[in-house]
Amino acid sequence: MDNFERQLLLREIPQVNYMLENNDVKKISEKFGRKIVVEKIRIVIEEFRKSPITMTRKEIEQFIIKRLYEILEAEENMGLNKVINATGIVLHTNLGRAPLPKIAIDNIIKVAEGYSNLEYDLSKGTRGSRYSHIEPILKKITGAEAAMVVNNNAAAVFLSLNTLAMDKEVIISRGEQVEIGGSFRIPDIIARSSAKMIEVGTTNKTRISDYSLAITEETAVLLKVHTSNYKITGFTEEVNLDALCRLGKENNIIVMEDLGSGSIYDLSNIGLTYEPTVGESIKNGADLVTFSGDKLLGGPQAGIIVGKKDLIDKIKKNPLTRMLRCDKLTLAALSSVLNLYYDMDDLPKKVPVIKMMSLKGEELTVLAEKLKDIITKNLEGSLELQIIDDLDEVGGGSLPGVILDGKAVSIKSSRFNANELQERLRKAKTPIICRIKQDKVALNIRTIEEKDFETIALELKKIAGE
Repeated sequence: MDNFERQLLLREIPQVNYMLENNDVKKISEKFGRKIVVEKIRIVIEEFRKSPITMTRKEIEQFIIKRLYEILEAEENMGLNKVINATGIVLHTNLGRAPLPKIAIDNIIKVAEGYSNLEYDLSKGTRGSRYSHIEPILKKITGAEAAMVVNNNAAAVFLSLNTLAMDKEVIISRGEQVEIGGSFRIPDIIARSSAKMIEVGTTNKTRISDYSLAITEETAVLLKVHTSNYKITGFTEEVNLDALCRLGKENNIIVMEDLGSGSIYDLSNIGLTYEPTVGESIKNGADLVTFSGDKLLGGPQAGIIVGKKDLIDKIKKNPLTRMLRCDKLTLAALSSVLNLYYDMDDLPKKVPVIKMMSLKGEELTVLAEKLKDIITKNLEGSLELQIIDDLDEVGGGSLPGVILDGKAVSIKSSRFNANELQERLRKAKTPIICRIKQDKVALNIRTIEEKDFETIALELKKIAGE
């Protein structure tokens, strides 16, 4: 194509003002705003000028509208958005870990839409404490004397040690110096808290005598860390909490346990591996217990500290507490979730994380059949669908080695290979995050909410029509 012919074709590109009068563009402007639409139309037109032109004027207009919508939707989805977790990993760290119960979501909305009694005592008409909204509940369901909440469990460990062991010694087993994700390690947290870490025992074996021999006048805390994100098997030995608490009491030293994933509910009730509960740690004599709110508890991201009142009172007075405190929305969600724990028998029905972990073969098959039927109805057989067995995980650094028997709807497309289909699902208006199994996309049913089945079918319909 010579320069003259190209100039003639370039004249076919519509002007910005002309495009703004298009009915489809007007609708886009109503959604995204005229100013941003004008800016993006100019970008699309410039992008089009630099590409080979083989379209009629009408086709160019349609291209500009389609590209405009793609750019605006992509930018809209760049922030924090809802995604559908079809991976079968219940506590998926990259996907925000625990989904909240509806009662918690409703309470967040109620608290967020106006003012709240965050730090106001309604009975006395005076300044109150934000801890008053969760402390009574935590005391009741764990048996602790006192409780408080900070923004995550690493902060809970750090703040406790900074308050109780600054410039003093913290004794910990070498086998419990865990890395808790994102390269955050227990030794680093201890060091940042201004405490001195004293390592005892070996990676696979630590005895009570190791702790006893390491105690000096500078020892402030005996720290036990539950290895909730890995397991050591074989020639191993560790000191149980009972024995450590007896040693602490004999020497007037604080015993603190970091339970990490922090289960309050006995997971053996739903057929899973036994996991130590917070209540058991308190009953066994721990002075302080720290744990996460957004793992096995099934709540929002938070670091929870329960234990002896005199110790909790000291932690509350630490100036760093203000830096690490939770906001009103976290407290609104957490208090709602904790209230569900008054009736432990009902938890598998009311807390999404526990419900997902409790699902068994027949229940999963029924859900998988329902999803398959909805997709088939929307796609009219344009995809090859099959229900397959798969393996799910708890995830989130919880219950290492526990594999859950799962079910998935596998999808094969005649137009896209598995990687292409997976990418298109990930980039959908409501992103669907899934895995590939045997060259097919697998939608693991355990972690998909039933209300999202229709959304998945609609997004697949859009992709099939591309």
